[in-house]
Amino acid sequence: MVTMRDVADAAGVSPATVSRVLSGTRAVTPEAETAVTRAVSRLKYRPHYVGRALRKRATNTVGMVVPRIANPFFPHLVQAVERALQPHGRELLLCDSQDDPVVEARRIGALLEGKVDALVLIPCHSRASRPALKEAAARIPVVQLDRAVARSGTDLVSVDNRAGMRAVVEHLRGSGRSRLAFVGADPEISTAGERLNGFLKSVTAHEGRRILLGDFSAEWGEESVGRIIEHRPDAVMCANDLIALGVLRGFRRRGHAIPEDVAVTGFDDIDLVAEWAEPALTTMRQPVDELAAGVVHVLLARLGGDERPRVSHRLMPELVVRASTGAVAP
Repeated sequence: MVTMRDVADAAGVSPATVSRVLSGTRAVTPEAETAVTRAVSRLKYRPHYVGRALRKRATNTVGMVVPRIANPFFPHLVQAVERALQPHGRELLLCDSQDDPVVEARRIGALLEGKVDALVLIPCHSRASRPALKEAAARIPVVQLDRAVARSGTDLVSVDNRAGMRAVVEHLRGSGRSRLAFVGADPEISTAGERLNGFLKSVTAHEGRRILLGDFSAEWGEESVGRIIEHRPDAVMCANDLIALGVLRGFRRRGHAIPEDVAVTGFDDIDLVAEWAEPALTTMRQPVDELAAGVVHVLLARLGGDERPRVSHRLMPELVVRASTGAVAP
């Protein structure tokens, strides 16, 4: 199946230029128009796709695909993106990929057939999400949010997950903790991999570090306690707040006091999770509104014809210290 990117590569121009030539909505150089026209003819670019590109009216709708809407962090991101789009007269159409690359590809395809003008994608897998992502990016502007697929040729807006984990390590050491453990998720999810990498770069093997990897759920967090407790960590760093919630529960059910016996940290600062945990959870706060504003800024620029090289915006998360990491008693 020939894509718009194939046409662009054959013509030596960008996909945006191909779109302009086919739609006739923006001026291009005569040379570019000739190159695109010849490439379309030579590659037998399918009329179905040409028909999409020839549509004269935008839908003013942006599609968004999230990995799992049941994870309470993602609804906050969705709401923030929707708020950021509203002043620009654009609506948001949401899909859930269920953490499945096959489902994700179907959702992306459905949004493309629904004629969204652009796509915000939180990819569910750092490799398996690439084909559908690249196909979408050949047709409309696509920005990755929070998670990343490397070498996808698309823009990214996220936080510096590695720096966030380094900040947590520094905080724990500053409060007297020395036996650090990490409970994370599948490193093929970019955020999980980056947070694990931040831990590994900050805590050396000879310090007795312990690592357990599962998924981003509270159930996994609670299960992990049974595996890690024999190593007697005095701090457990978790890859997100849901894991941390389960870790807190697991230690409490075994009669361990938090933070007197063990400190626990999360990542994301999810409302009604971090603040309402018992005790309240120390975590890295993601700047949700700033992430959403960054995504919308990039999308609008691409929709306006910006052809500058793809960007990777990394914002700094903020350490929020709460009761779960109180200082070690002397």
